[in-house]
Amino acid sequence: MNVQRKPEWIRVQLSKGKSMNYTKSLIEHLSLNTVCDEANCPNKIECYGKKTATFMILGSNCTRNCRFCNVNCGKPEEVDANEPENVAKAVAELGLKHAVITSVTRDDLADGGAGHFADVIRSIRRQSPETTIEVLIPDFKGSIDALKTVSDAGPEVIAHNIETVPRLYKQVCPQSDYRVSLEVLRNIKLLNPATRSKSGIMAGLGETMEDMLQVFRDLREAGCEILTIGQYLAPSKHHHPIVEYVHPDVFDEYRRLALEMGFSFVKSGPFVRSSYHADEAMRA
Repeated sequence: MNVQRKPEWIRVQLSKGKSMNYTKSLIEHLSLNTVCDEANCPNKIECYGKKTATFMILGSNCTRNCRFCNVNCGKPEEVDANEPENVAKAVAELGLKHAVITSVTRDDLADGGAGHFADVIRSIRRQSPETTIEVLIPDFKGSIDALKTVSDAGPEVIAHNIETVPRLYKQVCPQSDYRVSLEVLRNIKLLNPATRSKSGIMAGLGETMEDMLQVFRDLREAGCEILTIGQYLAPSKHHHPIVEYVHPDVFDEYRRLALEMGFSFVKSGPFVRSSYHADEAMRA
């Protein structure tokens, strides 16, 4: 059943912050995309206001049509050869101590865009050698060679979101596979044990608490160290409906139970997203 009324805890902070326009103008000037804009993230105003953003590379059109996501599904764009340097310029201009890079899924590319990810990582390293780098990657169709390309570039964190519980995969992300995603996370640690692995999951899609706890156990078995848990918010009436607004107390309980299972860092709450306050895990 779709939930019609938002509870009082689902409120977006409207204060822009003094750097909101600066961040927006810089992104536009360098012809960059951000997941903040494309996914209509509820935290965009806060993050832009603090001179931070999550850069989305490889265009703004995704080759998959997940039913939870606001990113456009359409004809893939040409890969921008200037994008790695422009992302690095933005990271330097914003003074980011921790940079987060994600992408659309590019099933049309032989390596899924892994080489482009590596180019972005290396460009940031050249311009901002003290900045730690986190990449949120697609599954690359399970290709370990593509994953190795990203791993060899040396990001501190490689994230891949599990998104939802396996029972709901066909409804929520029908072109993806739960087991493939677990293998991606497992292979991150096999390729380089020093790389921190991270995943994110949404709540409120129709899962039970036991569904969630089983995913936590699966993620830990795959070596995942960092976990984010957030409320699913449907971008439109055409997307998967919100089944439940999960109470903040339940998010607190998820965090407690996940930490007990051995995750090194867990961020859990209604507005938590994979890249939200991502630097906290590096400082912890």
